[in-house]
Amino acid sequence: MKLLNLLRISVLLLIMLIASALLLDRWFSTQTQARIFDTADAIPARSIGLVLGTSKYIAKSLNPYYKYRIDAAKALYKKEKINVLLLSGDNAHRSYNEPWTMKRDLLRAGIPDQDIVLDYAGFRTLDSVVRAKNVFEADHFVIITQRFHCERALFIAERNNIDAICLAVPEPKGLAGLRIHIREVLARIKAVIDLYVLNVQPKFPGPPEPIKQSDNTLEGPPSPKPH
Repeated sequence: MKLLNLLRISVLLLIMLIASALLLDRWFSTQTQARIFDTADAIPARSIGLVLGTSKYIAKSLNPYYKYRIDAAKALYKKEKINVLLLSGDNAHRSYNEPWTMKRDLLRAGIPDQDIVLDYAGFRTLDSVVRAKNVFEADHFVIITQRFHCERALFIAERNNIDAICLAVPEPKGLAGLRIHIREVLARIKAVIDLYVLNVQPKFPGPPEPIKQSDNTLEGPPSPKPH
């Protein structure tokens, strides 16, 4: 009987945990939806576009998450929605360098070197978003990534008093997309713990490296605050 009661309690706790995780996931979406745009034409102009890094290849195949982010960055720049691209990602070792890989592809697309800035310490989303403000002195920018990632990035930005909006680029569907979304639920739980409990800061907080911009900077209206 004791074993049966313990099993019932365990199942109840598991159900409550799953329900809480799903509610948190939905809360992230609700809090950030007003600041997410689905097309380059619809998004307001901002001076800086923050491209969140990911690996270019997965099992020797082009990573669609990477491709869509780079394509969107090129579109925003060529439509004159942004002036400068801040490329933030992991620089784990010489053969794996997300910022430089992104820069190389953008240079090939005709984007001038002076309009590309690299952040080699964007080890995770929190580092990329917070360093954009604290290191590169940008607090009014466009984030470029998939919608599920937009929601977490904007949540982090709001917590750090950063006025950001996000261009949600396409994302793979099917089983691959499902796996990513399951991981994202766990990442959102960790984000809440990091921001509200542990007050986690970027691994490398500085020094400041302000982005130099041309005189024809683009400044759209402040993004709407979540309700």
